[in-house]
Amino acid sequence: MGLEEIHKYGTDDGWHGVIKEGGDFPPEKDRYHLYIGLFCPFAHRSNLIRHIKHLQDVLPLSIVKPYPKGEPGWRFDETYPNATPDHLFNSRFMHQLYFRDDPAYKGKYSVPLLWDKKTNRIVNNESAEMLRWLPGAFNSQIDDKKIREIDIYPSSLKARIDEVSPWLQSLICSGVYKAGFAQTQTAYEENVVPLFAALNKLEALIHKNGGPYILGDQMTELDILAYPTIVRFDAVYVQHFKTNLGTIRHDYPVIHNWFKNLYWNVEGFSASTDFTHIKENYTKSHADINPLAITPLGPYPDVEENYESDWSKLKPGKVVHPRVLEVMSKL
Repeated sequence: MGLEEIHKYGTDDGWHGVIKEGGDFPPEKDRYHLYIGLFCPFAHRSNLIRHIKHLQDVLPLSIVKPYPKGEPGWRFDETYPNATPDHLFNSRFMHQLYFRDDPAYKGKYSVPLLWDKKTNRIVNNESAEMLRWLPGAFNSQIDDKKIREIDIYPSSLKARIDEVSPWLQSLICSGVYKAGFAQTQTAYEENVVPLFAALNKLEALIHKNGGPYILGDQMTELDILAYPTIVRFDAVYVQHFKTNLGTIRHDYPVIHNWFKNLYWNVEGFSASTDFTHIKENYTKSHADINPLAITPLGPYPDVEENYESDWSKLKPGKVVHPRVLEVMSKL
């Protein structure tokens, strides 16, 4: 569908552009602007890439306030700590950006959103797509050879990444939402059980590969996919989404160690994580789940220390609920 058709009819499919040499959106400094929410695990992916690839000067940010969502969606409020105004247009709401490109847009006003200042258009608003091409999109603008060569989807590991990614995304990254937004007891149980079966599987996988990353000694796309969910798990999902068959810090020593290493020792992970935004977004935006909008103080600390660098000392854990073990045996 061409741009004129989108403006005429209105899309609900979003934008799927790619920044690449020779394309409609070539890599240029000061041309693009990224809109995110620090609370959103899907926007977190793009912000992680921005830090890991040192794109802060190439790809500036505007950050929405974490609550309330309501109508017409996320808003800008620079008085909230670590939120910003819309640095490009001084918009009050995210939906105003969508309508700048497509006045008849019919979809959600989600983050992340990548804007092209030169053509005054949205490039992309799909986090999974950005995760695949953003790590290499601005390599021509990066002087440091070591940073330029960071590749989270290396050819030698593509097959393994493609094998793990579907169940990681479906059962864990989306699984917390499937359980958390369930409207019936049956729907909740149908989703929370596979979530923990998949966490059991992830625990065993990281242990088998010996860390410090999911597939061993090289950071990949899988680590970027998993981290935003795991960092929110004990802080939010356990109590807010009722995913309390286990916790990362108590039941999954291997995932916990992987997580602590990323947060404390790998550039970009702690810098892109804001627990105030994360916790207040969920607890103050979901009135049907948490009607009094009270935000729990715990768990404390947000992330424990004492990373174990000798992975041979770790004994993998798991949640041993019979239904979880049954589903795990079929994964």
